[in-house]
Amino acid sequence: MSKTTKNGIEIEESADAPNDSTWQKPNPKGDWCNIFLLTLLYIIQGVPFGLSLALPIIIQSKYSVTYNDQGSFSFVLWPYTIKILWAPIVDSFYIPWIGQRKSWFIPVQYLIGALLLYFANNMDEWIPESGKPNLTMIVCLFLVINFLNTTQDIVVDSWALTMLKKNNTSYAGSCNYAGINAGIFIGSVFPILLSSEKFCNRYLRFTPDSGGIFSIRDTIFFWSIIIFSITTLVVIFKKEKNINLEGVKITIFQNYKLVWKIIKRPGMVIFLIAVLTSSFGYATMDTISYLKLVDGGVSKDSIMVINTVMLVLKTILPIPASKYVVGPKPLSLILKFTLIRLLWNIPYALLIYYTPFLITNNGVVNVPVYYYFISGFIIGINDLLNGIMIMLYNSFFIKITDSRFAGTYLTLSNAIRTLAWITPSTVILKMFDILTFKKCSNDGHDCSTTDFQNICNTKQSHNCVTIVDGYYIEVAICIVIGFVWYSICKRIYKNVELKNPSHWIVDMNKPISVNI
Repeated sequence: MSKTTKNGIEIEESADAPNDSTWQKPNPKGDWCNIFLLTLLYIIQGVPFGLSLALPIIIQSKYSVTYNDQGSFSFVLWPYTIKILWAPIVDSFYIPWIGQRKSWFIPVQYLIGALLLYFANNMDEWIPESGKPNLTMIVCLFLVINFLNTTQDIVVDSWALTMLKKNNTSYAGSCNYAGINAGIFIGSVFPILLSSEKFCNRYLRFTPDSGGIFSIRDTIFFWSIIIFSITTLVVIFKKEKNINLEGVKITIFQNYKLVWKIIKRPGMVIFLIAVLTSSFGYATMDTISYLKLVDGGVSKDSIMVINTVMLVLKTILPIPASKYVVGPKPLSLILKFTLIRLLWNIPYALLIYYTPFLITNNGVVNVPVYYYFISGFIIGINDLLNGIMIMLYNSFFIKITDSRFAGTYLTLSNAIRTLAWITPSTVILKMFDILTFKKCSNDGHDCSTTDFQNICNTKQSHNCVTIVDGYYIEVAICIVIGFVWYSICKRIYKNVELKNPSHWIVDMNKPISVNI
């Protein structure tokens, strides 16, 4: 066994250890229970997230809200982008006899369950059958829920690195992706479809009846109880490994300094900037498309039927895709999929444009079967490519993470990737109304704002007609930005991928023995 010193770190190499440029082949044998548990924990994390994604569709289909309102609602997802601010606290402060991860997991999950119960009890008042929804209360409540949910994300991401065997940690990305998408399915599809009288009568009942099988309130109440139950079972039956890697113990203050040390690693800043700007090319496609389908006449039930198929595919996707995701060059694959997704903006925009013509006959909306196949194919390809790219990013971040400080390290990288998705989404929603130009029929006066639309619509036989749809302007801008990003960042990704794992180990100003 030999020792080499690099950047003040004493690195211990065994005679039979593979070269840094190689990777250990995963073998899930003996780890299946932990893989199942991780997936389950990510499922209950995905439920509140899915509910956050479903509420904009519910509001868009029932009420007169603007895209600017939707942009304001999108702020409920911003805790996922700034979780690095409290990740060092989660990594450093815990009760040893409970466990480093369980000390946070237990109270956070119980609080999430309690707040979902609170939302269920007040839902009829906040989202009434008539009148405007109470967006202020909904946004405030889900900001708190998602703050807690991001804390759970920090905990489970870092717990995965000690829960799984070292050679199986790459499966954590697949558990994350499958579990989160299953949770999103539960949190978004179930409340909408099971509360729909039309859907339940058509697909789930033998004889028609009034109302859905479950109301949205009942569904949220049910899953909050499930979250309570799963958390209790974890408390009782899952013991956390008490692993203090290499005897390293740092304070909360040192953990905040650790963030700066991670960023200072050679090549890290430019790589994180590349990741931060990676989603602009297809942000319009991912952000507004579902809302534009609703505006085009597609009901929220039909949207959820399409979304259900997509979520099922995304949930089982890690099984066939895992052999590619755990490979040695995830960033090279991300670059290839980026080009495909940029070009896929075009068929997606065509779908949005032709939807009103395909589903409307003599002014009556009737979605034909072939429309489901066309839209399902276009949306499905985009969602599957997006899913694979998420798993590839997760796989790479886990690969370069210094396992001694997993919570902080993974949270920084994942927060940057989440910020790369949410930032352009909020910008696009806020800019949509500005880039959309409308005129009142007959008199030709501007009616781009809500007030002018109301004035125009009150005039006899006058309608507010869209002259320039901001959606297509934003699609064009995003495609240009995407190809510029690709030409600039292609070399950055390839250079980062060539660095061996020891390059990303953090120097804490003292020799630290690290097995590689």
